[in-house]
Amino acid sequence: MDLHDILETIRRVEIRTNRMVNDMMVGAYLSHFKGRGMDFEELRDYIPGDDVRDIDWSVTYRMGRPFVKRYREERELGVVLAVDISASSLFGSGSRTKREFAAEIAATLAFAAARNSDKVGLLLFTDQVEEYLPPRKGRKHVVRVIRDMLLHEPRHAGTNIPSALAFLNHVLHRRSILFLITDFLHSFNGTTTPHGRDIIQELGQTNLRHDLVCVHLFDPREHELAGAGLLAIEDAETGELLELDTARNGVREAYTETNALRVAELDRALRRAGVDTLRFNTHEPFAATLQRFFETRRRR
Repeated sequence: MDLHDILETIRRVEIRTNRMVNDMMVGAYLSHFKGRGMDFEELRDYIPGDDVRDIDWSVTYRMGRPFVKRYREERELGVVLAVDISASSLFGSGSRTKREFAAEIAATLAFAAARNSDKVGLLLFTDQVEEYLPPRKGRKHVVRVIRDMLLHEPRHAGTNIPSALAFLNHVLHRRSILFLITDFLHSFNGTTTPHGRDIIQELGQTNLRHDLVCVHLFDPREHELAGAGLLAIEDAETGELLELDTARNGVREAYTETNALRVAELDRALRRAGVDTLRFNTHEPFAATLQRFFETRRRR
């Protein structure tokens, strides 16, 4: 892809996603993500309804009644897009791959945040951290975020979500909004952080420190097969081959059931971790689902 093609691709994504931001007023909904300010303001008696995480236990012990620390709310939020660019993201049975779909969703979120005067950061990961752009303001920075999402060439094929989250927990010193954008195909493959935490533990740990939203992308062909005869299916990340006779109803039904069980297990795990989750089909528009999500957050 030459420079002209690169600029045209970025411009096309920018125009399309900017239109969504204008039409849906996503920026207004983003303002309902509340950051916990880091500047100490006062110490006062606990009032029912206060966040228990704000209790100052040392003062509570000395005074014999609960006290909470209050913080000055940040006017600016940091929005970090953690995007899975492993080999499975290159799959697409329709007009776009999961990676292209992820870039469009992430670009919409980035422009919405920028419209709200929030900082935007980017993490691209496989089974390693591939690239990290710290949160910054400005259209020029958002355009770079889009460019890198579309054009970065991954050095690795696998996926390690726990390590990606552990990296963000290490480098982000202020509470931020994190959008984890992935297909979750290799969520339970035994990968852990250097501290030994698995994906569920790391999701929970991250959600305590930040406002974590999981964005689950899937292609319909990952959930059900068409009757196309004998097919050889390759796992893009491991290279494992599986031969299936899709002309047989029993084979197609077993494939669908296996994937339904995998998604059900994922949903249970995400509920245990206490994180909000969005699920997007690569063959369908995502704007309405994203809008409903922000409206739900606003009501909450």
